[in-house]
Amino acid sequence: MVNFRIIARVFSLLLIFEGLFMLISAAVSLLYHEHTASSFFYSALITIITGIIVFSPLRNEERVYSNREGYIIVTGVWILFSLFSTLPFLFSGSIKNFGDAFFESMSGFTTTGATILTDIESLPHAILFWRSLTQWLGGIGIIFISLSVFPVVRSINIQLAANEFTGQPSDKIHPRIKDAAKRLISIYVLITFSEVILLIIGGMTVFDAVCHSFSTLSTGGFSTHNNGIAAFDTPYIKIIITLFMFIAGTNMTLVYFGLKGNFRKIAGNNEFIFYSIICLVFIFAGSAVLYFKEGFAFGHAVIDGAFHIVSIITTTGFYTHNYNLWGNIMIIILFILMFTGGTAGSSSGSIKIARLLLITKNSRQELKRLIHPNAFIPVRMDKHIISQATIYNLLLFIILYFIVMCSATFIISIMGYDFITSFSTSASMLGNIGPGIGTFGPFTNYSSVSMAGKFFFAGLMLLGRLELLTVMILFTRNFYRH
Repeated sequence: MVNFRIIARVFSLLLIFEGLFMLISAAVSLLYHEHTASSFFYSALITIITGIIVFSPLRNEERVYSNREGYIIVTGVWILFSLFSTLPFLFSGSIKNFGDAFFESMSGFTTTGATILTDIESLPHAILFWRSLTQWLGGIGIIFISLSVFPVVRSINIQLAANEFTGQPSDKIHPRIKDAAKRLISIYVLITFSEVILLIIGGMTVFDAVCHSFSTLSTGGFSTHNNGIAAFDTPYIKIIITLFMFIAGTNMTLVYFGLKGNFRKIAGNNEFIFYSIICLVFIFAGSAVLYFKEGFAFGHAVIDGAFHIVSIITTTGFYTHNYNLWGNIMIIILFILMFTGGTAGSSSGSIKIARLLLITKNSRQELKRLIHPNAFIPVRMDKHIISQATIYNLLLFIILYFIVMCSATFIISIMGYDFITSFSTSASMLGNIGPGIGTFGPFTNYSSVSMAGKFFFAGLMLLGRLELLTVMILFTRNFYRH
């Protein structure tokens, strides 16, 4: 039996937490002398009071719960945060209707970066700050969730469960889960602050540097300008953002070991090596296409090629050029990379490098088993044997991922979009990337999509962020049985 009292208790605490961040946005509004301060204040008041009202009678409720409550909590957090996040947009008049506000909020918290806004630069600073902050919170959200539902998070293999796929239970930062999560959060904040400083040195204003650092470290992709990073079209800015996108796509545990000087852990991590090789190989290929086929100068070809390749691999979705105009070869490269994602334990979306590496290793081992049918040939990751059950779960996820994507492609095509747009948009929404190929490429937005289509896209974002099974299991009959 599902204990909804425990679920309500956790939700109430998280609402209070979200309301406090709304007050930070209200402070930004006051700093810039904007009228939106009251909108954020009222939004925070409603959010915090709702949380307090729900929490008060449940404050002594037991805190131990099963996987069922955990699944509902993990899925419900993103929906709940997105619902209350619509308040500042609606109260300020920045977005006129609930559907558009919900799309923008879900895009933020799932770190997708798709937007319905047509003139971003006309919005108040506080609204722009809130958009970027929702992405930053979405990126770090899985770490906050781990403070209370980490055993459930491990069981469903989302984001922080790197050791479930890498077989590295010994690589925990600290034996206590809460201390480990707090340290990861500290690293997340430290890296964000470092990028802010470097972007300011590169000529960005403090406000732009903060907002774009939020979007980079969360692999979100929201910008404070209509033209995105193209508004800061300098080699230095592109290089810094490329570097931090790469870091954001890396398991934060490995970043911790790097900061501690323990490079042996990094060098011995198969997933990180595979991730680095994929980035380098495709950066070389993309730069070559831009240099030889598109006529870019060598330096610009390397910098722009690296920027867009890493942006798609990490599912950040930043852009400086309309890559729809770069020819078929580059479009094919970018489309393939929509199915990669960063490493497990990062804030990136899509399939994830760990799964791709295990699929590659398992395929190679299967060929050996065909030659030696009686031999025991296990799949290993970092010298650890990966159980066959994990391999089966992995294959199930891959199959479901493409079934959902193909089904979404069919539904989007019914909306009247061509095949390329439909296919790339479903991949983009499910992979939490943002821009796609075709109609919804760079420098475009989703304002023209019907309201039903926007809610459908929001659902795809949620499915992708929580890696399918976490959401889909809630719609099975057995989930609610004793």
